[in-house]
Amino acid sequence: MSIVGQNLMEPEPTLLPAEHEVTESLAAGQEPEDLAAAHPESSLVWALLAEDALSQGHRVEGYAFARVGYHRGLDALRGSGWRGSGPVPWSHEPNRGFLRALAALGQAAAAIGEAEEVHRIESFLDACDSGAAEEISRLQS
Repeated sequence: MSIVGQNLMEPEPTLLPAEHEVTESLAAGQEPEDLAAAHPESSLVWALLAEDALSQGHRVEGYAFARVGYHRGLDALRGSGWRGSGPVPWSHEPNRGFLRALAALGQAAAAIGEAEEVHRIESFLDACDSGAAEEISRLQS
């Protein structure tokens, strides 16, 4: 890797492991609710549940699902060497579940009037990957 233009003080990007069974089950049409019961450690399934709940106007349920996905994602990040800061790139597909859960948590926090939390989450999402919010917005369009 070239060090030209690299911030040598910034940690290496954190890359979560793939969740093959989860992604294959989703592709085969299995419902996120069933997968959450079978794979409660998966941020992706909690993010999908949160996004669905929020799209239906279920603010509190969306918040709860997103909060679980966020915390499961933090556990996974720490297990992958993350030390509380540094890039979590959207380009690495297994990171997307955590990033989507984080974004859903921000949306749900806004829906229930948690303005300070919204700001913290937006900053955290931007610190993970400055383009993630736009990518997530595209998915939801």
